[in-house]
Amino acid sequence: MASTSHAAKDRHVSESGYALFLIPGLIGFALVVLLPFLMNLGISFTRWKGIGMPTFIGIDNYARLIRDGTFWAAFQHSIAAVIAMAAIPTALGLFLAAVLYDYVAPRFGGKISSWLRAGFYLPQILPIAVAGVLWGWILSPIGVLNEVLKAVGLGALAHNWLGDPSTALLSVMAVMVWLQVGYALVVFMSGLARVDPSLYEAAELDGAPWLSRFRHITIPMLKPEIFVVGLTTTIAALKVFAPVYVLTSGGPDNATNVPSYFAYYHFFTTNRVGYGAAISSVQMLITLVLGLVFLRVQARQTEGER
Repeated sequence: MASTSHAAKDRHVSESGYALFLIPGLIGFALVVLLPFLMNLGISFTRWKGIGMPTFIGIDNYARLIRDGTFWAAFQHSIAAVIAMAAIPTALGLFLAAVLYDYVAPRFGGKISSWLRAGFYLPQILPIAVAGVLWGWILSPIGVLNEVLKAVGLGALAHNWLGDPSTALLSVMAVMVWLQVGYALVVFMSGLARVDPSLYEAAELDGAPWLSRFRHITIPMLKPEIFVVGLTTTIAALKVFAPVYVLTSGGPDNATNVPSYFAYYHFFTTNRVGYGAAISSVQMLITLVLGLVFLRVQARQTEGER
C-alpha cells in the first residue's frame, strides 16, 4: 500500500516537472489568441471609429446585429462555404485518395500516383492572390471559360460568372473546392499508408469489387483522418476571407458576402469598429461551438470503438 502511494507521488512529481514545458506555449497563446480576443470582445460593447476614446454602449451592437439582414445573409453564405470547403472536398478527397492508392498505384505505378497527388495539391501552395487573379481571368465575361464554351458550340451558356448575383456564389464555391480538395487528398493518402495492404489483397482475392473495398475498408480505416479533415476544413470555411476578398469583395449585391468580409468591411470601410468587433465575436462563438461539437462526437465514437 505504502509502495503504491510512493509510486503515485513519484509519478505526480514527474508529471509536474513536464508542466514547465507548457509555459512557452501558454504565453504564446495568451499573447496571440487570448489577449486579442478579449480586446475584441471589449471593443464590441463600444461605439468607436478607430481613433479617440471608445464609448461604452452595452449590447447595442449585438442588438443591431440580430436585426441586420445582411449579417444573416452572410451567415447563410458561410453554410455554402462549409459545403464548398469541407463537405465536398472531404468526400471528393476521400474518393480520389482511394482511387490513387487502390487503383492507380497498383496498375500504373507509384510515380504516376505521386504526380497526380502533387497536381491535386498544387492549389494549396499557390498564393491566394495568384489563384484569385487566375480564376478572375478564367471566369470574366471575356475569360477562358466563356471562350471554351463558344468554341464547343455552347456560347449560349457564356456568362458573367462572378458579376451576376445568381452565379457568383456558385462560382466562388467552385474555386473553394479547387483550393481545398488537395489538402483532404494528401491527408487521406497519408492515412492509407498505415492501412495493412493485406486487407485490400484479401478482399481482392475474395472478389470484392473496388466500391466494396472502398466502403468496407477505406472509410472505416480512415475515420480519424475524416474527423481531422472535417474539423479543420469546417473551421477554415467559417472564417474564410481571402477567396471572397480577391474574387468578388463580397459582391455583387452582397451575393458572396461572408461574416469575415462583413466584419472587415465595417472595420476598415465604415469605421464602425465596435460593430465589426461584435460580428467577429459572434463568428468566434459559432466556430468554437462547432469545434467542440466535432471533438465531442469524435470522443464518443472513439469510446464506442474501445
